[in-house]
Amino acid sequence: MLQMDFITLFPDMISALLGESIIARGAKRGHLCVRTHQIRDFTQNKQKQVDDYPYGGGQGMVMMADPLFRCHEYVRETHGPGHTILLSPQGRVFRQSRAKELAEIPHLIFVCGRYEGVDERFIEACVDEEISLGDFVMTGGEIAACAVADATARLIPGVLAEEASFEDESHWSGLLEYPQYTRPEVWNGLSVPQVLLSGNHAGIREWRREQSEKRTREKRPDMLG
Repeated sequence: MLQMDFITLFPDMISALLGESIIARGAKRGHLCVRTHQIRDFTQNKQKQVDDYPYGGGQGMVMMADPLFRCHEYVRETHGPGHTILLSPQGRVFRQSRAKELAEIPHLIFVCGRYEGVDERFIEACVDEEISLGDFVMTGGEIAACAVADATARLIPGVLAEEASFEDESHWSGLLEYPQYTRPEVWNGLSVPQVLLSGNHAGIREWRREQSEKRTREKRPDMLG
């Protein structure tokens, strides 16, 4: 089972994104465990303050180290140590290969940043790695955390009905996925390729491989090195 804990100011965002569909069914079957933790519950002031002005000046506010640390310690003490990930535009760009690696780790702790960033001292003390979805900036880490969690969780045995469901997909083997078709056989004058109707499984596998290579060359030549 994969345990996933989310340290966040917006637990409902996590629940909304991961509480439905395949991930929710995986949790119901006991293959996944998703928990959220409100950072404000770990503040030590009446205002439940979690951010403050940055030393040295500058725009915006910075998330304070202490509430984050207390929340992180609670997760570790209650649910056991885990691999802690901060979602950050400064992190390594997330790839399918990293999702495979994370799926081998039984407990992931996601820290969802907000505002202008997180006090560096918390990062140095508690964070094992920083992950980014790409070279852009979002308003917070919740959506990014859910994207990483979703890509990882679906690789856990039993979450998807069949392993082939993800082994044939884009990026799994270093290529983009081949074109897919369903009924009707002819739609708006466009027909399904005849090879897919032939019943020739060897021919279908060859066609799909060729199409994957063609798509990758045309759409993502960078993947071919």
